[in-house]
Amino acid sequence: MSYLKFDKNLMINLEQSLPKEMLRTNQSGAYHCTTVVDCNTRKQHGLLVIPIPEMGNTSHVLLSSLDVTVVQHGAPFNLGLHRYRGGVYSPNGHKYIREFDCESVPRTTYRVGGVILTKEKIFISHENRLLIRYTLVEAHSPTTLRFKPMLAFREANELCVANDALNRDMMPVDNGMACCLYPGYPTLYMQMNRKPEWISEPNWYNGFEYVKDMDRGVPYIEDLWVPGYFEVPIKKGESIIFSAGVSEVSPRSLTRMYEKEIAGRTCRTSFFNCLKNAIKQCYLKEGDDMYLISGYPWGKVLARNTFMALPGATIAINHREDFERIMATGWRALKHYIETGEASARIQGIDLPDIPLWVVWAVQLYAKAYGIEEARQRYLPMVQEILDYIIEGNPRNLYIHENGLISTDGSSTPVSWMNASLNGRPVVPRTGYLVEYNALWYNALIFGTRLAEGQEGYTSEYEKWQEIADALKPAFIDTFLNDYGYLYDYVNGQYAEPSVRPNMAIAIGLDYSPLDRRQRKRVLDVITRELLTPKGLRTLSPNSYGYRPFYLGSPEERELALHNGPARPWLMGFYADAYLKVFGLSGVSYIDRMLIGFEDEMTQGCIGSLSQLYDGNPPFSGRGAISHATNVAEVLRTLTTLKKLNM
Repeated sequence: MSYLKFDKNLMINLEQSLPKEMLRTNQSGAYHCTTVVDCNTRKQHGLLVIPIPEMGNTSHVLLSSLDVTVVQHGAPFNLGLHRYRGGVYSPNGHKYIREFDCESVPRTTYRVGGVILTKEKIFISHENRLLIRYTLVEAHSPTTLRFKPMLAFREANELCVANDALNRDMMPVDNGMACCLYPGYPTLYMQMNRKPEWISEPNWYNGFEYVKDMDRGVPYIEDLWVPGYFEVPIKKGESIIFSAGVSEVSPRSLTRMYEKEIAGRTCRTSFFNCLKNAIKQCYLKEGDDMYLISGYPWGKVLARNTFMALPGATIAINHREDFERIMATGWRALKHYIETGEASARIQGIDLPDIPLWVVWAVQLYAKAYGIEEARQRYLPMVQEILDYIIEGNPRNLYIHENGLISTDGSSTPVSWMNASLNGRPVVPRTGYLVEYNALWYNALIFGTRLAEGQEGYTSEYEKWQEIADALKPAFIDTFLNDYGYLYDYVNGQYAEPSVRPNMAIAIGLDYSPLDRRQRKRVLDVITRELLTPKGLRTLSPNSYGYRPFYLGSPEERELALHNGPARPWLMGFYADAYLKVFGLSGVSYIDRMLIGFEDEMTQGCIGSLSQLYDGNPPFSGRGAISHATNVAEVLRTLTTLKKLNM
């Protein structure tokens, strides 16, 4: 039985099936995303969505959808489903679905009278090509399939409107047709492994309605261009493969290409395997460089998210070489910024003040996995350069003080991961001494001394880093630990922010924390009581002023709520680390139970993955990006930690 399987009763109930989305990527920036019933509900949905470097490297929807019609005895049965203006669904092809499973590839089984047809979709790795295989399992009379492509050719965050500027020309190619609707776009090749008949019937289909965008308070109605349709007869037991790509392919190679691609897939037969697949879909390879995309469908390569997710995205799934490649790519960008002050155009946010601290944290987890000597040989010079860079006062907007603490100015520009802004100003203006900044700084200094200890040429660095850490530890406690047993979120001059926020979980979850075990437990108790949910830690306690648990409403309302209540799964990684440090092996079963809430999400939202955030109050619905790398990575890292402790 498949781990991700949905029966007829769920699939034909749109209230249950439409919220379930699926995502596939090619690890080169392109993706396919829609709902499990193939009804697009947001503008970023599409069968073939690709980055176009010549157009700013943003994602563009080329092929929005493909309606397939079963024709028997001249009677058409359209398997497609769309929502049109006014909430009208047509042609209601979901009523023919009998089953959907996603163990290896998304597979939908349809039944139309005596016809049983399966549809399987697969993205070709590192190639902008989607293959869809249709297999006629059962039929008692001659059957024809009709394929109607619906084209957008627009940026993924925009909408298409009927116009006369498009190029209507369709170019015949081997077993298919090709087109390019607008200048600057690549040509889209639509081909099959069997020769089809092309029927030209150009027309605009108007008024597609994307309900997810409607709920978000953004434009949500679009028109799509349909140039015509393909027809091809199919016999019982035969398969037809439809290819959509930006280069022409030999039709004879499609079957072999499909079988080769499917052979290398990890089946989604467990919680761990689902998350492993989800995080690998965030990999991005460009030549020798390798990155992590922050999430889908609108994620980018972000420096902070990259280094926060890196250990869970690689080490937790035993991909050591990928860690080293992604770290090498990220370090080149950071080193270039350190030396020249020029930020990377590819890795956004490399100039943010906490990025070097997250880099050292990632290296620390590499050392835990593969040994201190391995980390020392590969990364000690890098860690030295980062620590001395901070100590010498060179980072922009990061200042080291005599007591060892570091401060930053976030009054006018967001400087931490809580980066929501409204009208150009931070929604949460965290400024001065930030609790996680200083915890990461102390952790980095102590880890640096462990790397440098006993190493020739590093004696002075060892002593310097240890001296700063020794001063920093009591200063941290005096500054952040309050009489109520938790940590202030930030301290700016005489002002100490009393809101109960989850950044203190980072401070107690790090291997080298300024707090002792007893102090960690007091902080942990507050976090457990006020922030813990089945979907991670709330970004603000319900007992704190300004609590907004639901990420709903207009863009402005959602921005105000973003870090003022909704829960983040990635924080569970630090919470679990802290809990296990306080309670040892006796805490394993508790953390294991807490992960059940995340396993439940494998069949909700984007199936097999975790959303960007979850409402802070029941029923803890998923919101934001449908698949978020940092969340997936940190839950993976926690699962791996528990597995090792249970061995």
